[in-house]
Formats: sequence, structure tokens, C-alpha cells
Amino acid sequence: MSDQPNPGEFRVARLRSACNDCGLVQLCLPVSLDSADVDQLDQIVQPRRPIKRHEHLYRTGDGFGAIYVVRTGALKTYTLSEGGEEQIMGFHLPGEVVGLDAINEGSHPCGAQALETTTVCEVPFERLEALSTRIPGLQRQLLRLMSKEIFSDHEMLHALANRSAEERLAIVLLSLSKRFARRGLSPWRFRLPMSRSELSNYLGVAPETMSRLFRRFQERGWIASHGKELSLEDVRTLRNLAGQSRNETPDRDVHSGRG
Repeated sequence: MSDQPNPGEFRVARLRSACNDCGLVQLCLPVSLDSADVDQLDQIVQPRRPIKRHEHLYRTGDGFGAIYVVRTGALKTYTLSEGGEEQIMGFHLPGEVVGLDAINEGSHPCGAQALETTTVCEVPFERLEALSTRIPGLQRQLLRLMSKEIFSDHEMLHALANRSAEERLAIVLLSLSKRFARRGLSPWRFRLPMSRSELSNYLGVAPETMSRLFRRFQERGWIASHGKELSLEDVRTLRNLAGQSRNETPDRDVHSGRG
């Protein structure tokens, strides 16, 4: 028998490695792929050039043609009022999908802008749909991915509704903690990709209020902050503020190595 690797197996391994931290991992890896399937997926998933800070991936009203997965960096999605005021709808980290909310109407209801230099994978939706009819199980995984993203958005809106500014900040910090943990990074020490003014816009508080909140959280020993570098110091209090149980966020003792 030859010791040379099978080309199909090599392509499968390469695709799995490339998509290991990608939101599309749920589309590819649960499916039994042969080399022909991998070739087709390789042709569909296309990395785009880096998007510089403040550049747009797409703007409100742009026609829908693809969904995107953040590979590096971060994006914000936002809408504009009739007076041109920006309302941030969400922040999107590596491995997360944007553009799904445009599927129904055929155009993007919000814009997506880079918070820092960002790379994404572009997945033309019509080609993904066509491929899903030929690869068993892919369509179901696509629907699961859509459902998960929609549920996450609704869950966050519900969590933030009718909460105080302190509670809303605690909820968002713990949400970021969980999202960094899913990427295998520290859930307790991380860099905020957004500015505090952008965070205040998202939470619906004045920038001065956000500055006071950060100062208060630091003075009380709940967090430590140096610019955009953040450390969650008193997770129990943050959980209590957010109304979360211990099992809703990673346990600091496990991830930090503290006893």
C-alpha cells in the first residue's frame, strides 16, 4: 500500500483546519464529506481582502447576495434614524455570522462596519442553497445556524430590556466573556474591540454615563480596565447584577487557574 496521503483526505483535513474557529463549522463538519464535496465548498467560501477600520462590509439598503463569517477583527452592525443618527444593533467577533437578517427582504436592513482591521469569509447565498440540495444534511445545518443567530439576538434584547445601566453593562461584559471563551481565549481578560462611546450607543446610555459606570465598576473592584484592555475581577457580583446563575458563564476558577 502507498504511504502517500489521499488528495481528497488532505483537502478535507485542510478545510476542517481552516474552518475550526469559523461560524460555518456547523455547516461543514457534521456532514460526511467526500473530496468532490470539499472541492465545491472550497469554491464557495471565499476570503475577502482585509476591511480597514471604519470601512463598510455593506451598507443599509445594499442588495443581499452573501452571508459573511468574521475571521479576524470585529464588526458592528447599525441602523440610521431619519435624522441620520446611528443606533448600534450588535457587535460581531471572529467565528460569528453577519448578513442573515437580509435573507427575507433581499436587502440589508442595517450596515456592517469594521471596528478594527477585519477579515471575513464571503459565502454567496444562492450557491450555498444550491449546494445544500446536493449535500445531505447541509440544508438542515444551514437552518440550524440561522435559528441560532436569530435566537442569540432575541435573547440579548430580552436580557437588556427594562434593566438599569449597571445591569446592562454587566450583561454585555459577561456576554463578551462567553463569546471569547467559545474561541478558546481567556473569558476574564480580553480586549474590547469597540470604543466606550460605541458601547454606550449600543446600551442606550450617554457617553458620560458609560464613563461613570466604568469608573464605578473599577472603584468597587468588579473590573480592571486599561484603555480597551479589560479584566473581570469580581464575576460573582457581575453575575448577580446580570441576574445570571453560575452555570450561565464560565467559572473563573477553572479558566484562570486560581484556586
